[in-house]
Amino acid sequence: MKFKKKAIVCVSNDLVTDNRVAKTCQVLKDLDYSVYLVGRRKEDSPKMNHRTYKYRRLKLSFEKGALFYMNLNMRLFLFLIFRKPDLIYSNDLDTLLPCYLVSKIKKIRLIYDTHELFTEVAELKNRSFIRNIWLTIEKNIFPKLQTVITVNDSIAEIYNKKYGVEVTSIRNVPALLNNDQDVQTRISLDIAKDTFILIIQGSGLNKDRGIEEAILAMTACSGCVLLLVGDGDVIPSAKNIVRSHQLESKVKFISRRPYVELMKITRLADLGLLLDKNTNLNHELALPNKLFDYIHASTPILSSRLKEISKIIEKHNIGIFIEKIEPNTIAEAIMGYKKDLTLINKHRENCQTASKTENWQVEKEKLIQLLVN
Repeated sequence: MKFKKKAIVCVSNDLVTDNRVAKTCQVLKDLDYSVYLVGRRKEDSPKMNHRTYKYRRLKLSFEKGALFYMNLNMRLFLFLIFRKPDLIYSNDLDTLLPCYLVSKIKKIRLIYDTHELFTEVAELKNRSFIRNIWLTIEKNIFPKLQTVITVNDSIAEIYNKKYGVEVTSIRNVPALLNNDQDVQTRISLDIAKDTFILIIQGSGLNKDRGIEEAILAMTACSGCVLLLVGDGDVIPSAKNIVRSHQLESKVKFISRRPYVELMKITRLADLGLLLDKNTNLNHELALPNKLFDYIHASTPILSSRLKEISKIIEKHNIGIFIEKIEPNTIAEAIMGYKKDLTLINKHRENCQTASKTENWQVEKEKLIQLLVN
């Protein structure tokens, strides 16, 4: 098949579990672009799952910190400068500088997809020097961009007011999938049939997500097991908490999985936990992937009250809220919910209904319109 145009999509992760970028690449391919997805390979990166387009994972000299970002940006610049695509698609601020420079030098169309308020993330909260570097890059490039995408209306509005640039909101909702439960998955995880399953999943199991509190809540949650599926900076301390409180039988750690496997596990859960704390603007306005994964898995939700998350849960009546992220409050909410089978079944039904509108088949039309114009 001969493609009309070429697109290079740049991202800073190892590609395996970035479902938003995978969906973007597929849309480009469906529009007859020859797609080349570029990310990085870590020492512990899983094997790449099947893709219908070309990809490359750059092996970098550093895996984190300032030297990693410098290395990444230099490698991306060198990768891009010797190619002549019709479109460069930059994902997040940590890939924007090389993508922007090459797009200007070679007069190539650039699309910028910012998945969060990058300079407001918790990891930069107490690192003013590093944060100011990212802010400087953003302030100098963002106002010059022609096509910008982000993940929800609240973040789009902030960027629009800050830089006077029109920003399109395209949410990272899943495509419609088969929603049958996989009995073998429960057996493989050694979970008894009558166990009430809780889950926190995703690639960002990081601090201020209520994970430590959820683990401690398990001391008071009889007949329950908590699945922590994914990776992030909180995992080492989370494992220490499990060991110190002898909760190995009630908390299971599952490493990152490709999306289809992740959803098989998520479908098993009776309640999905979304316990992000309102410690920074990025969390306050977040619309996490796991929210929509829970919806598509027909898994009701226990959530903290954050703006964008609350709107979706209240709109579809698919879960309950807690006001404080603390172990006792979490445990009381879980045990009370566990007893209410009528409410659980109602929320499951509402999730199934919500998935018919909160899905990629609907949302991707906005991306298609941007790409063809």
